[in-house]
Amino acid sequence: MNITLKLFATLVAHLPAADRSSRQTRVVAPGGTSVLGLIQQAGLPLEHCTLVLRNGTFVHREALGAEPLEEGDVVAIWPPVGGG
Repeated sequence: MNITLKLFATLVAHLPAADRSSRQTRVVAPGGTSVLGLIQQAGLPLEHCTLVLRNGTFVHREALGAEPLEEGDVVAIWPPVGGG
């Protein structure tokens, strides 16, 4: 199934070079893949995936592996942010 993966801030470096300017890429994932499975498939360090949205809805850390993604889902992920 086709999933859109959007990555922000320092996570953009995990996207293919050609997709970094748009901060998103299309991922082909096997049926039954969860958000957690997508994170693992993309090679993202889980501890750097602080804010995760599925189709615009926040996904709690403990629910990342709970439900399978569906064709056309959009998963957006932000790392921890800091500031001062």
